[in-house]
Amino acid sequence: KKLAKAMGHSVTAVYKDNPDQYEAALIRGDIVIGYENPLMYVNVSSMHQVLATAVHPNTGAPRSRGIIITRPESGITKAEHLEGKDIMIVSKRSASGYLSQKKTLKEHGIHVDWDCRLTEAAENRAENVLLAVSLAEVDAGFIDEASLHKADRYIVPGSVVVVMKTATLPNWALSVRREMPIDQKKDLKDILTKLPQDDPTLKALNIIAFKAAEDGDYDVIRSLIE
Repeated sequence: KKLAKAMGHSVTAVYKDNPDQYEAALIRGDIVIGYENPLMYVNVSSMHQVLATAVHPNTGAPRSRGIIITRPESGITKAEHLEGKDIMIVSKRSASGYLSQKKTLKEHGIHVDWDCRLTEAAENRAENVLLAVSLAEVDAGFIDEASLHKADRYIVPGSVVVVMKTATLPNWALSVRREMPIDQKKDLKDILTKLPQDDPTLKALNIIAFKAAEDGDYDVIRSLIE
């Protein structure tokens, strides 16, 4: 109801079968208000403009970071040890399950796409990265920091350790079509950033708030995919 009031007309939810279909719909302009991960936002930013960034309960901030995990006996204790290793990532679409680690390792002189052997997790789930590392199917894994204990019930305690924390990156973006009138954008941003923590919309998205954001906040993502 609050969004409809800001828009001046009714708002209808749109669902797509997969991320590619959703991204295509954003680019075509079929979706007026979108909510997408950082990489997808960058891909559609010629058509959509970010208004707000998600604040997750794990971090309490509009940014998140990744971690690099391995088995305690792997001998991997620092970034330089990852060169030439088999690494499972969440997805090449994932900010904190791939891009965060890519940024940090690049600062250490390691270009993960050609210095390491990467595989994407089944169903792009952090739990599957944790399982693969725990079972020594890969040398190391990239996941978001908040997911470290998601597979605790399935793995042997102590079979996964953190090698290092990696770069912080912006969270998911709430975006609108760029041609939306400026006054509507302002009203919508005001509503989003003032939602109470117990608002059903925030609960449905598993976040605690939206924080005002600008397109430039996502330049760090652009630098990682160029």
